[in-house]
Amino acid sequence: MITAKMMQQLWAVIESTHVSTLLQFDDVALVQLLLQQLKAKQGLDAQADSSLNTYIKSKLPLIRDTAEGRLSLGQENH
Repeated sequence: MITAKMMQQLWAVIESTHVSTLLQFDDVALVQLLLQQLKAKQGLDAQADSSLNTYIKSKLPLIRDTAEGRLSLGQENH
């Protein structure tokens, strides 16, 4: 189960990840990178890990669209 705190931390990780990383990594690598960064912030049990993996995969188009928006606003370093 994904908690509200996990969701907030995940989107904070996405926002702090460089735009070039979000746009250039393939789907599998990007999902793994985001999960690793989230795990570093808080421990995840196997069920949360699996749920977040599925959630991130479903949000990849949104994550990349957000990154493209940041790029167009000149926020490449954030």
